Amino acid sequence: MFIFEKRTQIPVCIKNRNPRLAGIIISQYGGPDGELSASLRYLSQRFTMPDNMGKALLTDIGTEELVP
Repeated sequence: MFIFEKRTQIPVCIKNRNPRLAGIIISQYGGPDGELSASLRYLSQRFTMPDNMGKALLTDIGTEELVP
């Protein structure tokens, strides 16, 4: 069906580990104030909107938050 190749777009060479910086980056993506949680909030709130224009707006904002 398709071939999955796990590789990055740009080659990355990590010389030094920095767990503190890694924790900050992870919290921005998946933490309570991160992009992923904001996106999921927008996408879940779209189901309670009474009109289609509001649903479309929340869908656009939610999907935009997912794109880096």
